[in-house]
Amino acid sequence: MTIRTNTPHLLDNPPIPVQAKLAAAWTSFMFLYIYVDFFNLYKPGVVDGILNGLVWRFDVSSTLLTIMLASVAIPALMVVLSITLPARANRAANLVVASLYIPYSVFNAAGATWEWAFFYGLSIGIEVMLLAFILRSAWTWPRTPAVPAGSATTDLRQDLRQ
Repeated sequence: MTIRTNTPHLLDNPPIPVQAKLAAAWTSFMFLYIYVDFFNLYKPGVVDGILNGLVWRFDVSSTLLTIMLASVAIPALMVVLSITLPARANRAANLVVASLYIPYSVFNAAGATWEWAFFYGLSIGIEVMLLAFILRSAWTWPRTPAVPAGSATTDLRQDLRQ
């Protein structure tokens, strides 16, 4: 006789590697970063300014476009670097880049009027939260205990074999 029990099927929740969390956070940051710039084009006068050769108060030039490209390329590269770099370099790169992008993200609100405060507050707030997640994940990167070297290591290995 078979007894059927109604036990709930629990979903498996395997641990996610830190590298995958970082790459996902940088990917989310990139989507938001690009869409905020895209939606900014809908503000009155922005497209007219671009057509007249001005972005914010800067003349459109190869230097300006190179700086803009670099500002997007760095987080895009962090997606790949978060997966491929060794742990120590990965942790350092994420801590440095995320720390530098927080003030850079906040700078995007410079010169904004109160009419656009919610737009910038929401977009910058989410960007900063993603960067804070990156900082926290990199800062709390799990460490493995170092194996002591020398004769003590040999003794430990022999104990494990028995």
